[in-house]
Amino acid sequence: MTLFRFLALTIIVLFCVPAVSQLSEKNYKIFSVRLDKEVTLQEIIDDMNSHDVLFFGEEHNDSVGHYLENKILEMLFMKFNSNLTLSMEMFERDVQPVMNEYLKAFIREKNFNKDARIWSNYRDYKPLVEFSKLHQLDVICANSPARYTNLAGRKGQQALMELPKESKKFFAPLPYGTATGKYFEKLEALSGHGPASTDTSKTKTPAMSMGSFNLILAQSLWDATMAYSIADYQKKNKSKKIMQVNGRFHSDEGFAVVTQLKKYNSKLKPLVISTGSEDSFPNINWNEYKKLGDYIIITDPNVPRTYKD
Repeated sequence: MTLFRFLALTIIVLFCVPAVSQLSEKNYKIFSVRLDKEVTLQEIIDDMNSHDVLFFGEEHNDSVGHYLENKILEMLFMKFNSNLTLSMEMFERDVQPVMNEYLKAFIREKNFNKDARIWSNYRDYKPLVEFSKLHQLDVICANSPARYTNLAGRKGQQALMELPKESKKFFAPLPYGTATGKYFEKLEALSGHGPASTDTSKTKTPAMSMGSFNLILAQSLWDATMAYSIADYQKKNKSKKIMQVNGRFHSDEGFAVVTQLKKYNSKLKPLVISTGSEDSFPNINWNEYKKLGDYIIITDPNVPRTYKD
């Protein structure tokens, strides 16, 4: 990395990251399920030699989680250079041209913010986009537009099939697989989703009252589309390592996007990180979390959140 690029990245981080106390390895602990011990970030980076897609499952307002996303992206770039791509739940497929235009510096940031329909807490993700722009990395706008997930929930897959051909390129091919088994049970207990909620795997959330809205069909389209976006990109860019950032509900236990990805390309090898803060930190009983992923990262609950639930 050149001095210019380092200084530019430093400026980006200073202006984009919320004002919190200086973060470091003291604010998180990493556990490798395979090795059955605590490890460093470098272990995850090295593990990507034998994997294709890194799923970083976050809590959307976890300051330490966002710090780690940026750190991991930077370390992956140092290892794989241009053979690295970022994929994000936070952007929908129909804004991919807007993302591409911004990454190539054709359009101004204020136009990007408006036309890309950025999340209300975009400041948490801006450093990832700016890092990608600085180093000329692709960013996959992976998600299904909300209007289609809403349509699926209200009227089912048949309504999606009746859409114009031009519309169908913005979500997973029809028919798409829907949640089953334990993931189905998790969806039934889901109490909220998106940037305004805590998107975690915790099971004590009250059941969502959806009326006639079919949450399973809607959420499954969300998951299937992110998986399809990754698989479709990788098909055209086979040498690329992909880092996917999403709420942990979408990848914990290898469910959701991870399961859907296997349907689109069973040869791709995923590596799943589950990240979240817990009151037990730093005295963690790792046995409680082993099922969540390949690597479990527990973050310091005393670090202020980037926004309140």
